[in-house]
Amino acid sequence: MKKTILTIIQIFVTVGILFWVFHDPEKRHKMGEALSHAKPTWLVVGFLCYGVVEGLAAFRWHLLLRVQGVKLPLWRVGALFMLGIFFNTFMPGATGGDVLKIFYLIKEIPDKKAGGLLAVLMDRLIGLLGLIMISSVIISLQYNWLNSKPDSRHLTWVLLLILVSSLAGIIFSFVISGFGLAHKLPAKMPLRDKLIDLAVAYNAYARAWPTSLLALVASFGVHLASFSVYICAARALGLDISVGAMLTVMPIILTLASLPISVGGTGVREALFALLLVPLCGVSAGAAVTLSLTGFMLCAGWALVGGLIYLLYRPTDHTKLREVEQQVHDLEHEVAEAD
Repeated sequence: MKKTILTIIQIFVTVGILFWVFHDPEKRHKMGEALSHAKPTWLVVGFLCYGVVEGLAAFRWHLLLRVQGVKLPLWRVGALFMLGIFFNTFMPGATGGDVLKIFYLIKEIPDKKAGGLLAVLMDRLIGLLGLIMISSVIISLQYNWLNSKPDSRHLTWVLLLILVSSLAGIIFSFVISGFGLAHKLPAKMPLRDKLIDLAVAYNAYARAWPTSLLALVASFGVHLASFSVYICAARALGLDISVGAMLTVMPIILTLASLPISVGGTGVREALFALLLVPLCGVSAGAAVTLSLTGFMLCAGWALVGGLIYLLYRPTDHTKLREVEQQVHDLEHEVAEAD
Protein backbone atom coordinates (compact mmCIF):
# COMPACT_ATOMS: atom_id res chain seq x y z
CA MET A 1 0.00 0.00 0.00
CA LYS A 2 2.82 2.42 0.86
CA LYS A 3 4.47 1.82 -2.51
CA THR A 4 1.16 2.31 -4.32
CA ILE A 5 0.57 5.59 -2.49
CA LEU A 6 4.11 6.74 -3.37
CA THR A 7 3.50 5.98 -7.03
CA ILE A 8 0.21 7.89 -7.03
CA ILE A 9 1.86 10.87 -5.33
CA GLN A 10 4.70 10.88 -7.85
CA ILE A 11 2.26 10.86 -10.77
CA PHE A 12 0.13 13.64 -9.30
CA VAL A 13 3.18 15.79 -8.55
CA THR A 14 4.55 15.23 -12.05
CA VAL A 15 1.25 16.07 -13.77
CA GLY A 16 0.62 19.07 -11.51
CA ILE A 17 4.01 20.68 -12.05
CA LEU A 18 3.95 19.99 -15.79
CA PHE A 19 0.54 21.67 -16.01
CA TRP A 20 1.92 24.69 -14.15
CA VAL A 21 4.95 24.82 -16.45
CA PHE A 22 3.11 24.38 -19.76
CA HIS A 23 -0.33 25.96 -19.21
CA ASP A 24 0.66 29.26 -20.90
CA PRO A 25 0.13 28.89 -24.72
CA GLU A 26 2.53 31.73 -25.48
CA LYS A 27 5.25 30.02 -23.49
CA ARG A 28 4.60 26.73 -25.32
CA HIS A 29 4.89 28.53 -28.66
CA LYS A 30 8.23 30.08 -27.73
CA MET A 31 9.53 26.76 -26.47
CA GLY A 32 8.59 25.01 -29.68
CA GLU A 33 10.22 27.74 -31.73
CA ALA A 34 13.43 27.53 -29.69
CA LEU A 35 13.60 23.77 -30.10
CA SER A 36 13.03 24.03 -33.84
CA HIS A 37 16.07 26.32 -34.17
CA ALA A 38 18.38 24.28 -31.92
CA LYS A 39 21.89 23.74 -33.29
CA PRO A 40 22.33 20.03 -34.15
CA THR A 41 26.09 20.01 -33.53
CA TRP A 42 25.69 20.98 -29.88
CA LEU A 43 22.88 18.47 -29.47
CA VAL A 44 25.17 15.71 -30.73
CA VAL A 45 27.96 16.84 -28.39
CA GLY A 46 25.50 16.87 -25.48
CA PHE A 47 24.29 13.38 -26.35
CA LEU A 48 27.90 12.14 -26.43
CA CYS A 49 28.58 13.82 -23.08
CA TYR A 50 25.88 11.72 -21.49
CA GLY A 51 27.45 8.69 -23.11
CA VAL A 52 30.62 9.62 -21.21
CA VAL A 53 28.54 9.78 -18.00
CA GLU A 54 27.28 6.25 -18.55
CA GLY A 55 30.67 4.94 -19.60
CA LEU A 56 32.48 6.34 -16.56
CA ALA A 57 29.72 5.21 -14.18
CA ALA A 58 29.80 1.68 -15.62
CA PHE A 59 33.62 1.67 -15.34
CA ARG A 60 33.36 2.76 -11.69
CA TRP A 61 30.94 -0.06 -10.93
CA HIS A 62 33.16 -2.50 -12.83
CA LEU A 63 36.11 -1.52 -10.61
CA LEU A 64 34.10 -2.01 -7.43
CA LEU A 65 32.78 -5.38 -8.60
CA ARG A 66 36.32 -6.63 -9.19
CA VAL A 67 37.21 -5.88 -5.56
CA GLN A 68 34.47 -8.38 -4.64
CA GLY A 69 35.91 -10.96 -7.03
CA VAL A 70 33.17 -10.40 -9.62
CA LYS A 71 34.85 -10.46 -13.03
CA LEU A 72 32.09 -9.78 -15.51
CA PRO A 73 33.12 -8.23 -18.85
CA LEU A 74 32.85 -4.44 -18.92
CA TRP A 75 30.24 -4.56 -21.68
CA ARG A 76 28.05 -6.82 -19.52
CA VAL A 77 28.38 -4.50 -16.54
CA GLY A 78 27.52 -1.61 -18.84
CA ALA A 79 24.36 -3.38 -20.02
CA LEU A 80 23.19 -3.94 -16.45
CA PHE A 81 23.98 -0.34 -15.61
CA MET A 82 21.91 0.93 -18.55
CA LEU A 83 19.01 -1.18 -17.38
CA GLY A 84 19.11 0.66 -14.06
CA ILE A 85 19.21 4.04 -15.83
CA PHE A 86 16.00 3.18 -17.68
CA PHE A 87 14.14 2.49 -14.44
CA ASN A 88 15.49 5.60 -12.72
CA THR A 89 14.40 7.75 -15.67
CA PHE A 90 10.98 6.47 -16.65
CA MET A 91 9.42 4.22 -14.03
CA PRO A 92 7.26 5.60 -11.19
CA GLY A 93 7.16 4.04 -7.74
CA ALA A 94 9.74 2.79 -5.29
CA THR A 95 11.52 0.31 -7.55
CA GLY A 96 14.70 2.17 -8.41
CA GLY A 97 17.43 1.29 -10.85
CA ASP A 98 19.71 -0.02 -8.10
CA VAL A 99 17.16 -2.67 -7.13
CA LEU A 100 16.94 -3.91 -10.72
CA LYS A 101 20.73 -3.83 -11.09
CA ILE A 102 21.15 -5.96 -7.97
CA PHE A 103 18.44 -8.39 -9.04
CA TYR A 104 19.86 -9.06 -12.50
CA LEU A 105 23.44 -8.98 -11.26
CA ILE A 106 22.84 -11.80 -8.79
CA LYS A 107 21.34 -13.82 -11.64
CA GLU A 108 24.72 -13.50 -13.35
CA ILE A 109 26.77 -14.35 -10.24
CA PRO A 110 24.70 -16.69 -8.03
CA ASP A 111 27.83 -17.70 -6.11
CA LYS A 112 28.80 -14.10 -5.27
CA LYS A 113 25.47 -12.51 -4.41
CA ALA A 114 26.78 -10.74 -1.31
CA GLY A 115 29.72 -9.25 -3.23
CA GLY A 116 27.41 -7.97 -5.94
CA LEU A 117 25.14 -6.29 -3.41
CA LEU A 118 28.06 -4.63 -1.59
CA ALA A 119 29.49 -3.34 -4.88
CA VAL A 120 26.19 -1.66 -5.75
CA LEU A 121 25.95 -0.05 -2.31
CA MET A 122 29.54 1.19 -2.49
CA ASP A 123 28.98 2.48 -6.03
CA ARG A 124 26.10 4.61 -4.79
CA LEU A 125 28.11 5.79 -1.77
CA ILE A 126 31.16 6.82 -3.79
CA GLY A 127 28.93 8.63 -6.26
CA LEU A 128 27.37 10.53 -3.36
CA LEU A 129 30.78 11.40 -1.93
CA GLY A 130 31.83 12.77 -5.30
CA LEU A 131 28.70 14.91 -5.47
CA ILE A 132 29.24 16.24 -1.93
CA MET A 133 32.83 17.21 -2.71
CA ILE A 134 32.06 18.88 -6.05
CA SER A 135 29.00 20.70 -4.71
CA SER A 136 30.91 21.92 -1.65
CA VAL A 137 33.64 23.45 -3.81
CA ILE A 138 31.18 25.08 -6.24
CA ILE A 139 28.90 26.51 -3.55
CA SER A 140 31.83 27.87 -1.54
CA LEU A 141 33.12 29.68 -4.64
CA GLN A 142 29.73 30.96 -5.80
CA TYR A 143 27.86 31.38 -2.53
CA ASN A 144 27.48 35.16 -2.80
CA TRP A 145 26.03 34.85 -6.29
CA LEU A 146 23.58 32.13 -5.22
CA ASN A 147 22.67 34.14 -2.13
CA SER A 148 21.82 37.23 -4.21
CA LYS A 149 18.26 36.07 -5.03
CA PRO A 150 15.64 34.63 -2.65
CA ASP A 151 14.75 31.52 -4.68
CA SER A 152 18.37 30.52 -5.32
CA ARG A 153 19.26 31.20 -1.67
CA HIS A 154 16.47 28.94 -0.41
CA LEU A 155 17.26 26.16 -2.87
CA THR A 156 20.95 26.34 -2.00
CA TRP A 157 20.12 25.83 1.67
CA VAL A 158 17.89 22.87 0.77
CA LEU A 159 20.80 21.33 -1.14
CA LEU A 160 23.17 21.97 1.76
CA LEU A 161 20.70 20.36 4.16
CA ILE A 162 20.50 17.26 1.97
CA LEU A 163 24.27 17.02 1.55
CA VAL A 164 24.99 17.58 5.26
CA SER A 165 22.39 14.96 6.20
CA SER A 166 23.93 12.54 3.71
CA LEU A 167 27.42 13.20 5.05
CA ALA A 168 26.17 12.70 8.62
CA GLY A 169 24.69 9.36 7.58
CA ILE A 170 28.00 8.32 6.01
CA ILE A 171 29.94 9.35 9.12
CA PHE A 172 27.46 7.48 11.33
CA SER A 173 27.89 4.32 9.26
CA PHE A 174 31.70 4.72 9.51
CA VAL A 175 31.48 5.06 13.29
CA ILE A 176 29.34 1.98 13.83
CA SER A 177 31.62 0.07 11.49
CA GLY A 178 34.83 1.22 13.15
CA PHE A 179 33.61 0.42 16.66
CA GLY A 180 31.90 -2.84 15.70
CA LEU A 181 28.48 -1.56 16.69
CA ALA A 182 26.58 -2.53 13.54
CA HIS A 183 24.94 -5.66 14.95
CA LYS A 184 23.97 -3.83 18.14
CA LEU A 185 21.55 -1.61 16.24
CA PRO A 186 17.86 -2.19 17.14
CA ALA A 187 16.30 -4.95 15.04
CA LYS A 188 13.44 -2.71 13.87
CA MET A 189 15.60 0.34 13.14
CA PRO A 190 14.91 1.76 9.65
CA LEU A 191 17.69 0.99 7.15
CA ARG A 192 19.41 -1.28 9.69
CA ASP A 193 20.30 -3.91 7.09
CA LYS A 194 21.76 -1.32 4.72
CA LEU A 195 23.89 0.19 7.48
CA ILE A 196 25.28 -3.22 8.40
CA ASP A 197 25.92 -4.02 4.73
CA LEU A 198 27.78 -0.73 4.36
CA ALA A 199 29.87 -1.55 7.43
CA VAL A 200 30.88 -4.82 5.76
CA ALA A 201 31.63 -3.00 2.50
CA TYR A 202 33.90 -0.48 4.23
CA ASN A 203 36.19 -3.25 5.42
CA ALA A 204 36.59 -4.67 1.93
CA TYR A 205 37.02 -1.39 0.10
CA ALA A 206 39.34 0.15 2.72
CA ARG A 207 41.77 -2.68 2.05
CA ALA A 208 41.47 -2.01 -1.69
CA TRP A 209 41.89 1.75 -1.25
CA PRO A 210 43.72 2.40 -4.59
CA THR A 211 40.73 0.99 -6.47
CA SER A 212 38.30 2.88 -4.26
CA LEU A 213 40.21 6.11 -4.89
CA LEU A 214 40.13 5.51 -8.65
CA ALA A 215 36.38 4.95 -8.41
CA LEU A 216 36.03 8.28 -6.60
CA VAL A 217 38.01 10.04 -9.35
CA ALA A 218 35.67 8.45 -11.90
CA SER A 219 32.75 9.91 -9.91
CA PHE A 220 34.10 13.42 -10.45
CA GLY A 221 34.07 12.74 -14.17
CA VAL A 222 30.53 11.35 -13.99
CA HIS A 223 29.16 14.47 -12.32
CA LEU A 224 31.04 16.98 -14.46
CA ALA A 225 30.01 15.20 -17.66
CA SER A 226 26.37 15.18 -16.53
CA PHE A 227 26.55 18.95 -15.96
CA SER A 228 28.11 19.31 -19.43
CA VAL A 229 25.01 17.80 -21.06
CA TYR A 230 22.98 20.85 -20.03
CA ILE A 231 25.79 23.25 -20.93
CA CYS A 232 25.66 21.80 -24.45
CA ALA A 233 21.88 22.11 -24.44
CA ALA A 234 22.19 25.80 -23.56
CA ARG A 235 24.64 26.31 -26.42
CA ALA A 236 22.34 24.45 -28.79
CA LEU A 237 19.48 26.80 -27.91
CA GLY A 238 21.68 29.90 -28.19
CA LEU A 239 21.13 30.93 -24.56
CA ASP A 240 23.54 33.46 -23.09
CA ILE A 241 24.40 31.53 -19.93
CA SER A 242 28.03 31.19 -18.88
CA VAL A 243 29.67 27.85 -18.21
CA GLY A 244 30.34 28.96 -14.64
CA ALA A 245 26.67 29.74 -14.05
CA MET A 246 25.58 26.36 -15.40
CA LEU A 247 28.15 24.50 -13.32
CA THR A 248 26.86 26.35 -10.25
CA VAL A 249 23.15 25.62 -10.65
CA MET A 250 23.40 22.05 -11.96
CA PRO A 251 24.30 20.37 -8.61
CA ILE A 252 21.23 22.01 -7.05
CA ILE A 253 18.91 21.05 -9.89
CA LEU A 254 20.06 17.47 -10.43
CA THR A 255 20.21 16.67 -6.71
CA LEU A 256 16.75 18.01 -5.90
CA ALA A 257 15.26 16.51 -9.06
CA SER A 258 16.60 13.09 -8.03
CA LEU A 259 14.41 13.06 -4.91
CA PRO A 260 11.56 10.52 -5.36
CA ILE A 261 8.75 13.08 -5.50
CA SER A 262 8.02 12.87 -9.24
CA VAL A 263 8.56 10.39 -12.07
CA GLY A 264 12.24 10.58 -13.00
CA GLY A 265 12.38 14.17 -11.72
CA THR A 266 10.05 15.30 -14.50
CA GLY A 267 8.32 18.55 -13.67
CA VAL A 268 10.49 19.21 -10.63
CA ARG A 269 13.55 19.61 -12.84
CA GLU A 270 11.77 22.07 -15.16
CA ALA A 271 10.47 24.12 -12.23
CA LEU A 272 13.97 24.29 -10.70
CA PHE A 273 15.51 25.50 -13.96
CA ALA A 274 12.96 28.31 -14.07
CA LEU A 275 13.37 29.21 -10.40
CA LEU A 276 17.15 29.48 -10.71
CA LEU A 277 17.93 30.69 -14.22
CA VAL A 278 15.24 33.35 -14.53
CA PRO A 279 16.46 35.52 -11.60
CA LEU A 280 20.16 34.60 -11.74
CA CYS A 281 20.80 34.64 -15.49
CA GLY A 282 17.99 36.79 -16.81
CA VAL A 283 16.59 34.21 -19.23
CA SER A 284 12.86 33.80 -19.76
CA ALA A 285 10.91 31.06 -17.99
CA GLY A 286 10.15 29.48 -21.35
CA ALA A 287 13.84 29.38 -22.26
CA ALA A 288 14.74 27.85 -18.90
CA VAL A 289 12.11 25.11 -19.28
CA THR A 290 13.16 24.47 -22.88
CA LEU A 291 16.75 24.05 -21.70
CA SER A 292 15.62 21.55 -19.08
CA LEU A 293 13.62 19.53 -21.60
CA THR A 294 16.42 19.57 -24.16
CA GLY A 295 18.96 18.27 -21.65
CA PHE A 296 16.51 15.64 -20.44
CA MET A 297 15.87 14.40 -23.98
CA LEU A 298 19.61 14.00 -24.54
CA CYS A 299 19.81 11.86 -21.39
CA ALA A 300 16.58 10.00 -22.14
CA GLY A 301 18.00 8.79 -25.44
CA TRP A 302 20.52 6.70 -23.52
CA ALA A 303 17.87 5.60 -21.01
CA LEU A 304 15.78 4.23 -23.89
CA VAL A 305 18.74 2.03 -24.80
CA GLY A 306 18.47 0.67 -21.26
CA GLY A 307 14.77 0.00 -21.87
CA LEU A 308 15.64 -2.05 -24.95
CA ILE A 309 18.18 -4.01 -22.91
CA TYR A 310 15.49 -4.63 -20.30
CA LEU A 311 13.09 -6.04 -22.89
CA LEU A 312 15.76 -8.34 -24.29
CA TYR A 313 17.31 -9.26 -20.95
CA ARG A 314 14.30 -10.27 -18.89
CA PRO A 315 13.99 -14.00 -18.28
CA THR A 316 11.00 -15.77 -19.78
CA ASP A 317 9.20 -15.95 -16.42
CA HIS A 318 8.80 -12.13 -16.40
CA THR A 319 9.41 -11.65 -12.68
CA LYS A 320 7.08 -9.07 -11.15
CA LEU A 321 8.59 -5.89 -9.74
CA ARG A 322 7.34 -6.56 -6.22
CA GLU A 323 9.03 -9.96 -6.34
CA VAL A 324 12.24 -8.28 -7.50
CA GLU A 325 12.05 -5.88 -4.56
CA GLN A 326 11.40 -8.70 -2.13
CA GLN A 327 14.34 -10.79 -3.36
CA VAL A 328 16.71 -7.83 -3.07
CA HIS A 329 15.36 -6.99 0.40
CA ASP A 330 15.87 -10.62 1.48
CA LEU A 331 19.44 -10.55 0.17
CA GLU A 332 20.21 -7.34 2.08
CA HIS A 333 18.92 -8.94 5.28
CA GLU A 334 20.79 -12.17 4.61
CA VAL A 335 24.11 -10.34 4.13
CA ALA A 336 23.51 -8.19 7.21
CA GLU A 337 22.78 -11.21 9.42
CA ALA A 338 25.65 -13.28 8.01
CA ASP A 339 28.29 -10.60 8.60
